[in-house]
Amino acid sequence: MKETLIDVRAWRQFVAVAEELHFGRAAVRLHMTQPPLTQAIAQMERSLGVVLFDRTRRRVALTPAGEALLPDVRDLLERAQALPGRARAAAAGEVGRVRLAFVSTIGFERLPEWVRDFRVLCPQVALELVEATGDVQRAMFARGELDAGLVLHSPGAAPPELARLPVAEEPLVLALTERHPLAQAPRLDLAAVLAEPLVIFPRRIVPSLHDAVFALYHAAGRVPVVAQEAIQMQTIVNLVWGGLGVAWVPESVTQFRREGVVYRAGDAFGPAASKAKARAAAASPLPVCETSLVWPAALNNPALARFIDFVRERSAAV
Repeated sequence: MKETLIDVRAWRQFVAVAEELHFGRAAVRLHMTQPPLTQAIAQMERSLGVVLFDRTRRRVALTPAGEALLPDVRDLLERAQALPGRARAAAAGEVGRVRLAFVSTIGFERLPEWVRDFRVLCPQVALELVEATGDVQRAMFARGELDAGLVLHSPGAAPPELARLPVAEEPLVLALTERHPLAQAPRLDLAAVLAEPLVIFPRRIVPSLHDAVFALYHAAGRVPVVAQEAIQMQTIVNLVWGGLGVAWVPESVTQFRREGVVYRAGDAFGPAASKAKARAAAASPLPVCETSLVWPAALNNPALARFIDFVRERSAAV
């Protein structure tokens, strides 16, 4: 059976009569005369195939069907009244959805703060989070499953097909088990470190950063001895704890406090016979990595635009 559509105006007329239980008073409330209102209610009942009101010369009363319908119609009218404001809020990016992927390194500190503060700023924007490496994110973008992503890469080497906003830059640091002879050494000899077995992420995950790590070895005339590959930074650190080798990880990974693993930064490398040499050691050749917020160039999601502006402001404040 074909469903009959009844417009919002007719539902308002139904509510007015249901609340007044008098066609004359309801007509005054609706700024109309009584005969058209009576005809409109009769037409609604014919369309529905249901009697909504019992009418006598003395009284008007809702039938059981009318009583059952009234709460739903009130809810319908309330939601219809809210639609213009909701449309304006959606156009302003105050309502909507942002499907956001992120790499684990940004998830240690910054992302939780951003999610918390953005929810306060835009409580009606749903942030749908998924942890995914850069290669997985690019595939998700291609399938239309993401609005934005936080990706790790070497400086300036973000995916070229996506718009981007740099949000963080950090050096790589050395992760090694505290049982390693180099773990407690006052200074580290880079050549000795480069001779150690290496735990690293596969090249497909972050090609530019993988190449930067290998370039560090090649510049010293060495070929990395890769003991094990792993995708997640937490897994890499756990493998280091297990004694499989050393690893170069973004500085933010030091937030992952794995008992039995120590992290050594760039200023630990080389001799420190003087302050000048110490400063030179701090400006080490160790690779630097960058995190960027990326999104499709055709930006047609106002909620995403609002989130991008929020991240831009927060990143500039750091």
